[in-house]
Amino acid sequence: MDADDAGPLPDKPKFAPLAPGDKGAGGEAKVEFRRVPVPQHRMTPLKTAWMELYKPITENLKLDMRMNLKTKKVELKSTPQTTASDALQKAADFVHAYLLGFEIRDAIALLRLDDLYVECFEIKDVKTLRGEHLSRCIGRLAGKDGKTKFTIENATRTRIVLADTRIHILGSFQNIRVARDALCALILGSPASKVYSKLRSTCSRLNDS
Repeated sequence: MDADDAGPLPDKPKFAPLAPGDKGAGGEAKVEFRRVPVPQHRMTPLKTAWMELYKPITENLKLDMRMNLKTKKVELKSTPQTTASDALQKAADFVHAYLLGFEIRDAIALLRLDDLYVECFEIKDVKTLRGEHLSRCIGRLAGKDGKTKFTIENATRTRIVLADTRIHILGSFQNIRVARDALCALILGSPASKVYSKLRSTCSRLNDS
């Protein structure tokens, strides 16, 4: 049978958008979970800062939060009072950022702003270095008394954590890219002065746009 012989297609069904907290087919609000694994070396800092993490998640986002000591994971769960559809993901990102080594006052921006992300990469992803070459590279990234890291952070409005050979950057997508390019240049051996001058010109161009 030709397509022309068939009758007109029925109209597409139209469904009203679901509001956060709407009940599912079973008549009960859908409960969602997130589990964030905790590295062994971050267990003690997590216990120390637990209440600082707990309050914004439970009071502001209206989520349940607990520490599962058996599986070593922070467990997050939505409640009937949870209104924001992205609250669970934001809370998981916030906890994960703290476990990566970011300060709570920096990580909490993930709860307040929508366009912030965390990007992670390793030095070996940029250049394979071993022994003293690797140690010198890490020293070059930090700079004397952390000066190089602070300069990149302030210029790009990001926060950077140097965790051994891993690098974590917190910021907006565009600013992360600028900070990552500066760090990669340092890893590849560019002198800090050259990286600073390129950073200044890039940041002034971003500010003008």
